[in-house]
Amino acid sequence: MLILQESCTDSTGSYVIYAPVDVGAMNMVLDGGDPEYVTLLPSGFAILADGPNSHGEGSLIPWMIGTSGGSLLTVAFQILVDSVPTAKLSPGSIATVNRLIKCSVERIKNALGCDNA
Repeated sequence: MLILQESCTDSTGSYVIYAPVDVGAMNMVLDGGDPEYVTLLPSGFAILADGPNSHGEGSLIPWMIGTSGGSLLTVAFQILVDSVPTAKLSPGSIATVNRLIKCSVERIKNALGCDNA
């Protein structure tokens, strides 16, 4: 399994987008094969300034530069589940997704040094 990743950071925000890719499928495409057969389920997160800081400018992580304001975190996951539209997720699957989201948000907050919120 390979992970394709794209990321970007500037003064207004950051994002990280990633997708697991099967090694065999990726090698097939690199050898000139049809990319239609590669399944991509991208996931990721974005962090954006929540309004202007005290200087009237957007700031990605205002708590690190001593200004008021905050940041908005958006997290998105694509997970392959049952292909039947009327299928219901099991309670175990829902609990797993909830743990995934909670753990991801906690890791992002810890990486940014954010103790509150």
